[in-house]
Amino acid sequence: MRNKRLPHSIKGGGSSQNRGEAKTILTHKSQGRKEGQTLQVALIGNPNSGKTTLFNALTGAHQHVGNWPGVTVEKKEGIKTHQDTTFRITDLPGTYSLTAFSIEEVVVRNYLFNENPDVVVQVVDGSNLERNLYLTVQLIELGVPLLIALNMYDELKGKGLDVDTELLGQLFGCKVVPTIGSKGYGIRKLLATIREVGIQNETDKRDIQVNYGREFEEEINGITEKISSETEGKVPARWMALRVLEGDNDAMTRLTPKLLSDQGFHEQYLGATLRLEKLYPEGVEEVITDRRYGFIAGALQETVKRTGIGKQELSEKIDSVLTHRFWGMPLFLLFLWLLFQGTFTFGAYPMEWIEIGVGWLSTSLSSSLPQGPLSELVVDGIIGGVGGVLVFLPNIMILFLGISILEDSGYMARAAFLMDKLMHSLGLHGKSFIPLIMGFGCTVPAIMATRTLESRRDRLLTILIAPLMSCSARLPVYLLFAGTFFAAHAGNVIFGLYIFGVLMAILAGKIFSMTLFRAKGAPFVMELPPYRMPTAWTSLRHMWDRSSQYLKKMGTVILAASVIVWFLGAFPRTGGETPPAAESYIGEIGKSLAPVLDPLGFNWQMGVALVTGLVAKEVVVSTMGILFEVGDEEDIGEGSVLSNALRNTGITPLAALAFMLFVLIYSPCMAVIVAIWRESGSLGWTAFSVGYQTTLAWLIAFATVQIGSFLGLG
Repeated sequence: MRNKRLPHSIKGGGSSQNRGEAKTILTHKSQGRKEGQTLQVALIGNPNSGKTTLFNALTGAHQHVGNWPGVTVEKKEGIKTHQDTTFRITDLPGTYSLTAFSIEEVVVRNYLFNENPDVVVQVVDGSNLERNLYLTVQLIELGVPLLIALNMYDELKGKGLDVDTELLGQLFGCKVVPTIGSKGYGIRKLLATIREVGIQNETDKRDIQVNYGREFEEEINGITEKISSETEGKVPARWMALRVLEGDNDAMTRLTPKLLSDQGFHEQYLGATLRLEKLYPEGVEEVITDRRYGFIAGALQETVKRTGIGKQELSEKIDSVLTHRFWGMPLFLLFLWLLFQGTFTFGAYPMEWIEIGVGWLSTSLSSSLPQGPLSELVVDGIIGGVGGVLVFLPNIMILFLGISILEDSGYMARAAFLMDKLMHSLGLHGKSFIPLIMGFGCTVPAIMATRTLESRRDRLLTILIAPLMSCSARLPVYLLFAGTFFAAHAGNVIFGLYIFGVLMAILAGKIFSMTLFRAKGAPFVMELPPYRMPTAWTSLRHMWDRSSQYLKKMGTVILAASVIVWFLGAFPRTGGETPPAAESYIGEIGKSLAPVLDPLGFNWQMGVALVTGLVAKEVVVSTMGILFEVGDEEDIGEGSVLSNALRNTGITPLAALAFMLFVLIYSPCMAVIVAIWRESGSLGWTAFSVGYQTTLAWLIAFATVQIGSFLGLG
């Protein structure tokens, strides 16, 4: 909430002379639209407003995910049919405003300008109205066909508040529909209202504007009049005038070449800026922001009523424990420990069932297919490789389900808040922990998320340490080796590996900030959303969205890598016979790595697996499944075939621990390397990232073996 309130007013109607934007309101496809047609709907809202949950409730399974053209920001689209109308719904990236400071804001603005959606549905968090409605004011000024979905309506009620939605809609010049996306409340009414807004004429919409004060309005009207004669109705002239006064360079590029070359126009807006800056020393942009918040405050004062005692104290009471300066961090570590214990314990049963199924399929195909290269490719290559990774799918799903519950409840933001304090004490940027948290799922989006950081120094520093956070692709390796060599304490070992990765990221960040990046990071205020009770559908949906990526990788990258590894292990042949593994192409590759890996206690199969793991970390397990020919084994009922093979090769628990640490730290997969190169824009920094991680991995593994041997733990 902002403390500073300035006078406000709300206008409706009036003459076009007083409102220069009247001539230049955006032309939308909804004009004259008839019933029974298709409506293009844009879903827009602040982060954490429940926008994606509402999108899922609207579209269900009828959606697909891709990327926006030219950028790596995720693009979600879905289709919904209601009555006689088909809705094509686009879930735009979360944004707080329509400025052009981040790639998400640029994507949203470009979409609104270029696609001209029939209806723009803004999802507003009912528990944080003032902040969310700031975007609403900007959308009103942009002149889009707007509809407000007042989401999380139950949380607003839980605070002892209620909103006169009809009056709020009149004040903002659009319809307001209460919704609870996680429970499906208000969805049918929202669809009906979208249809109503989409098929009505543009003239049915009331024209609302914020009054910025006499001095501001004079300057705005002068620039608006100049712009309106050149924009040809493509962009609201008043909106453009405000953006010019705020110093928005991206908006300036949308002006016509004739206007940009007009010396009189430049003198007019520069003169206006100078005059306003003399009147308002705090800055033009700050005054515009305050007047918008004043507009919002006045609207809320008229429409929001207290109906009872609020429940917001509950979040404060929970935070007094979970974010406590002393036991907040131990509780966070306890929750992580329980998560990894559950991942290993509860995942063991379905993992065993899948393993039995893979073994049965392998045996059946081996007996039915004629002996030869084709049989070996299918059984040893495809089944042995892909099947070796497939068995860990239940563990991956349980991990993602746990992370989803922590995120949906609001606790993950508290975890970031706790780590934010620690990272600041070590000289790191607190905001950097947001992409680092994402690294637990996948490092690629974690690297991409660094673009939200303001300075290049902070982006590069975070990019360099993000791969040290253990991604889900490494989990199958941990499950295999921890379950094989530390069966009684597997959950604790995996938990320790994740914590070790976090500590290494913090240590590396501290060293880099003291050497390579000595400039001080910018301060950052961590936002804490209210606690929410996760719904089963939402949590399962998030779990499946992430797990499906794991399945897709098995059908593409891992399958291709498995075939290549099988080929290298099956040739060269003498007399049509498969060569001994050590004499195959892949055996020669493995033996060439011996001088580097022998000091770590790794055999040649482990070395080959590390090399193929550069494609994707799951390939480490599939490679071992092929090299140890688990598809040919028959003792399926005697425990994990691959685990038995690992124990029989003489690998010690100490070497297994060193191997897991090496996998945790060494060079990330190719997809991450490409992401680092794209986001850093430098091959030098990309090579440095790969080089320092691989060197650090070897040193950590070597130290583990040496110290363990000295202590008699070998």
